[in-house]
Amino acid sequence: MALAARPWRLLPVGCSAARGLRLPAGAAGSRGQRVPWRLGASEVMGNSGTFKRSLLFSALSYLGFETYQVISQAVLVHAAAKVLKIEEVLEQADYLYESGETEKLYQLLTQYKESEDAELLWRLARASRDVAQLRGTSEEEKKFLVYEALEYAKRALEENESSFAAHKWYAICISDVGDYEGIKAKIANAYIIKEHFEALGYFHRAEQVDPNFYSKNLLLLGKTYLKLHNKKLAAFWLTKAKDYPAHTEEDKQIQTEAAQLLTGFSDKN
Repeated sequence: MALAARPWRLLPVGCSAARGLRLPAGAAGSRGQRVPWRLGASEVMGNSGTFKRSLLFSALSYLGFETYQVISQAVLVHAAAKVLKIEEVLEQADYLYESGETEKLYQLLTQYKESEDAELLWRLARASRDVAQLRGTSEEEKKFLVYEALEYAKRALEENESSFAAHKWYAICISDVGDYEGIKAKIANAYIIKEHFEALGYFHRAEQVDPNFYSKNLLLLGKTYLKLHNKKLAAFWLTKAKDYPAHTEEDKQIQTEAAQLLTGFSDKN
């Protein structure tokens, strides 16, 4: 059988068959010359090292890719869990608000005061105001809470300028702060308030967007119509304010004021 037809095999170094192997025509070496087919130890080790490095690099690349996938998945899962958690907190917060649990609501939301969620922040602003209105709150604590509420409302606006609730509570909070900063600041703040929420048109617009969202808005509508000498509409809105479910101490105060104004109607008539 011709040599070219034989299958090629790797032969051990030093093997007599390897020493006597004749290369096919065109192979390295003189025609018919016996070429010792052996590799030096350094060359063998060098090739082996290169192979091992390549294998190691491939393994690390694969592991790196796998790690990247695992981390990416973990980030996505964490983000989804975070969103879910915020939704759960908001649901619990709304339940506490409807139940009139002012202090529990405040304690719940302050755990997330570093949040960047506008929905959570405006609720925290509202909760801070509500605690400030409690009878057991000292004047010093009330002032702190009023300014704290404004800060939360401001952050809510920064996170989501299109949030009507953020604008609403920012306007309400900045009005509260005006009580501590004198008449000049109160006048200056009036212009800011007007940009966010103020006067008859604003009260109506707020009521259309979110009916019965705030007892004080109902009271202000009633008082505005009183100044306009429209007793029919004044009575309508004051009655709504009086009958508004009292979730907070402020709601109770507004109920009392609305009832007094309505009683004044009856006395005059």
